[in-house]
Amino acid sequence: MEEFLSFVTIDVWEIIFTWINLLILFLLMKKILFKPVKAILDKREKDVGSLYSDAEKASAEADRLRSEYSEKLSSAKEEADEIVRSATRKAQLTEEEILRDAHGKADRIIERAEENIELEKQNAINEVKSEISDMAVTLASAIIKKEVSEDEHREMIDNFIDSVDNGKEQAEGRKKS
Repeated sequence: MEEFLSFVTIDVWEIIFTWINLLILFLLMKKILFKPVKAILDKREKDVGSLYSDAEKASAEADRLRSEYSEKLSSAKEEADEIVRSATRKAQLTEEEILRDAHGKADRIIERAEENIELEKQNAINEVKSEISDMAVTLASAIIKKEVSEDEHREMIDNFIDSVDNGKEQAEGRKKS
């Protein structure tokens, strides 16, 4: 049993030796394992912090760019609306100007047509008067040359009236063409 007693008994030197070994092991682990692991963790923490700060900066930049984009978009929309309004005003002014010109040209054409009609009418009247006077002269000369009976006189007047009617019809036919 003595053999087993050494397993169960507590030796002070052994406890001290174990504590010293444990301390040496702790110091070695601290030197070899904990410092590099802590350095890696610190570096990783800095990297993560850097990533977070970069992400916050990028987010702030994105918000700034988004607001600039929104402002530019709204100003572009306003500018496009102004361009459309301006083009519409210009188109309306052009339309009014074209209509005024067209009305002016139409009025001038109507005036010229009326003047031409009046000239043609005067020419026709003058031509008819000329023909009537020629016929009257011819009739008068025919009457002077011979003495006319009442029947011949009526026949001459009827012929004169027929020739005047024919002259009017010819003049009107020229007017229409």
